[in-house]
Amino acid sequence: MSALTTPAYTADEALARLIDGNNRFVRGEARFPTIQKEILAELAKGQRPYATVLGCSDSRVPPELIFDAGFGELFIIRVAGNVISPEVIGTLQYAGVHLRTPLFVVLGHEGCGAVHAALAARAGSREPTRIALLLDNILPGLRDMPPDLAPDEESRAAVEANVRWSMHQLLDTPEAKARMVEGTMKLVGAVYELDSGRVRFLPS
Repeated sequence: MSALTTPAYTADEALARLIDGNNRFVRGEARFPTIQKEILAELAKGQRPYATVLGCSDSRVPPELIFDAGFGELFIIRVAGNVISPEVIGTLQYAGVHLRTPLFVVLGHEGCGAVHAALAARAGSREPTRIALLLDNILPGLRDMPPDLAPDEESRAAVEANVRWSMHQLLDTPEAKARMVEGTMKLVGAVYELDSGRVRFLPS
């Protein structure tokens, strides 16, 4: 394994860096308003991100900013509803096999439009074909939700359920199973709070 693909941090150290970075972001003390040319030149030689983040495309949830992470520190995959698809799995596999990031994060967020649309679809609403295909990736994760929740409770529960569904699908891949057995990968779920900027990491 080359130096560029050897993880610079353990999964727990990587998670601590994300938590510390989000705390700085919430306090208004982010560290990276600019970047030096010397750092860019060094990054041109290769990347060694300490975490891979699967997040939503929502413009209000940029992972690099909310974790106060610099260039080259996070490997980001963004798609509406942080859903799992063959393309997403392929990108995650690249992060695992070639970048060897020790930490993988599925990051949902409060007020997710894709999750809201999936709830509406579950109640009979119709969307254009391509959006409906996207929602089909979310709906299985909502099957076990209680049917009588208040709207706000339903939205929060659905966002969390969708994060856990994406995590389940990722953990079901042979590569993830192998790395979990090896102890070289950690997977966590999280929800970003739009009003506070806080990232809430879900219990295992």
